[in-house]
Amino acid sequence: MADRKVTPLEFEQPLAMLAQQIEALEKQMGEGVNPELEKDLNRLNQQYDQLKRSLYGNLRGIDHLALARHAQRPYTRDYFDRWDPQWVELHGDRQGCDDPAMVAGLISLKGYRFIGIGTQKGRSIRDKQHCNFGMPQPEGYRKALRLFRHADKFGLPVVNLIDTPGAYPGLHAEEHNQAEAIAVNLRELSGLKVPVIAVITGEGGSGGALAIGVANRILMLEHSVYSVISPEGCASILCRYADKVAESCAAMKMTAKEIRDLGVADEVVPEPLGGAHHDYEFAAEKLGEVLLKHLAELSKLSPPELKKDRHDKFRRLGAFLESNEPIGA
Repeated sequence: MADRKVTPLEFEQPLAMLAQQIEALEKQMGEGVNPELEKDLNRLNQQYDQLKRSLYGNLRGIDHLALARHAQRPYTRDYFDRWDPQWVELHGDRQGCDDPAMVAGLISLKGYRFIGIGTQKGRSIRDKQHCNFGMPQPEGYRKALRLFRHADKFGLPVVNLIDTPGAYPGLHAEEHNQAEAIAVNLRELSGLKVPVIAVITGEGGSGGALAIGVANRILMLEHSVYSVISPEGCASILCRYADKVAESCAAMKMTAKEIRDLGVADEVVPEPLGGAHHDYEFAAEKLGEVLLKHLAELSKLSPPELKKDRHDKFRRLGAFLESNEPIGA
């Protein structure tokens, strides 16, 4: 079972312990035939499968958050590489900087060509520092802005992959107008005349995610999360206790299914059992299929219809009705 090589999370420890027992039994058997050990091995494998289905079928919000932040989860480059091994990366904001936390390129996926843009967290410590742990600087958002306009000029759809705890809040970012860079992206995305699809592949945090998240369709991977603030920030500010993260996750309704039920996300994309980090190929293929479906639907709309569709989607968010009827009537 290949998924035993994945670093287990805290709530996955019972599963990891059972996997270790299976591995030890397999080594004990060696190449010989032992009916008793084979019987025990089959029983443990059945227990493993049952526990795995039960565990991932009853996840809490904080468990989804842990999976969304898993260090081995596929990032933007992992998806681009599997969709189009020959994809062409596009660099720079044309104002003097290329932010590695924001990746962009020309992608071809089964006949559809589009501009792919996404945040990148990095794997090794060096890569994480190079990519600023997936938190774009203003230059990263301006790179995305340049390519939004490029896509609009040449009639190419835009697909944005979002996995970031938020925009970088450092002094350099503030000096270079982080808020202005995000605001301009919100304005420009809302006016594009081409299809725009945003996908929350991991952690969609605050305005840093929204800056590339104004789209005709918002998709979320099964174990991704989307929120206006991190659960840790919510716990410390609203609950006054930093250890109330689990309660904050539940109250914020930040999981993919909850966001879909609120009408923000349009579809939840299934992941391999246990999370996308267990099978990159499956995750990329499944997301690619869903993307192609929505691209085919959106390609039938005219430029004015695409803009109206996008505007209508966001105007519907948070809509409510007022009633003078007493509660319970």
